[in-house]
Amino acid sequence: MNADPSTLYKLMILYILSRSEFPLTNSQLCEFLLDKGYTTYFVTQAAISDLVDAQFISPTQQNNSSYYHLTPSGEETLEAFVTLISDGIKEDVKSFLEDKHFALRQANEITANFTPKKNQEYEVELSLKDKKDTLMNIRLAVPTEIQAELVCDCWHKQSTEIYDYLMTTLLAKTSKK
Repeated sequence: MNADPSTLYKLMILYILSRSEFPLTNSQLCEFLLDKGYTTYFVTQAAISDLVDAQFISPTQQNNSSYYHLTPSGEETLEAFVTLISDGIKEDVKSFLEDKHFALRQANEITANFTPKKNQEYEVELSLKDKKDTLMNIRLAVPTEIQAELVCDCWHKQSTEIYDYLMTTLLAKTSKK
């Protein structure tokens, strides 16, 4: 049995989310479907929207992006219809996830967000994860939006060095006792 294109695109999104170690953004899902020439941007957006409406995938907001993960009903649906996805498409998904693994992982493990506060300050929240384990969470108050953006940019570029420095410094102090 062949699936109509709209159904196939939805199954492909479910499949790539099922094979990824972490949630994927809208742009990462689009990158796969568009770069491989499977469909257009607007068809991809419609498929994602339909999957969210059907509660087969669920978005979480982070870094001004929606990160999508498979829901239990999405897993069940994929299980029932996975045979409609060709081996070639499955291989494309595997290659995409292998080729983009570092970039996909980094986007999920290093996060930096800021929100305005009532007193005209900004709260910056920085996080570093290793797979699903949180290694570090930091909240800082900064006086301007520009400083909040700079802190977020610096965190994305230097989070592992900052984490190493903090751990070395904190452990050095405790080992001298």
